[in-house]
Amino acid sequence: MWDEKYSAAHYVYGEEPNTFLQEHIDCLPKGKILCLAEGEGRNAVFLARQGYSVTAVDASEIGLQKARRLAGKHQTSIEIIHADLANYDLGENRWDGIVSIFCHVPQEIRKRIHSQIAAGLKTEGVFLLEAYTPQQLEYGTGGPPDVESMMSKTRLLEEVSGLAFSHLEELEHVIIEGSNHTGIGAVVQAIGKKQDS
Repeated sequence: MWDEKYSAAHYVYGEEPNTFLQEHIDCLPKGKILCLAEGEGRNAVFLARQGYSVTAVDASEIGLQKARRLAGKHQTSIEIIHADLANYDLGENRWDGIVSIFCHVPQEIRKRIHSQIAAGLKTEGVFLLEAYTPQQLEYGTGGPPDVESMMSKTRLLEEVSGLAFSHLEELEHVIIEGSNHTGIGAVVQAIGKKQDS
């Protein structure tokens, strides 16, 4: 499905970074950042241009090829990993930041990934997320067609442990991200930091 979606000549989610990430980049410690379900690379390339060491993981080889091209266009580099999140291991004490921007995967995969977030982060590492809430189905301006793949504050707090959230909010705002995310969106936004154990 994703290879087909990303096979379009243009960048279906645009070449500019996600606005929430852009506005809160100062919350991410300098160092190694993991971008989950990074697709065509817009957020990973943005972070690399700001001096971060970025790893982008995605299940779509076509999306990642476009990410490589985008990095080349901006004369920067990112590490690219072609992997299904159903099998990908975040590791332990590995990342200064983990970024999840509209990473909508089946519920069982999402729970598996979320259960690894705290372990994967270094102490004081930051998890930054924006995702659609179930209310997004009323708008139809992007995101998956099923409620189970959506996120919410409640689900985040149930699935991601070991972090102190400095920002956790559900809201509606205009999202302009390429041809596939355009219009009013219902989202949850989160920034959480791993505490000393």
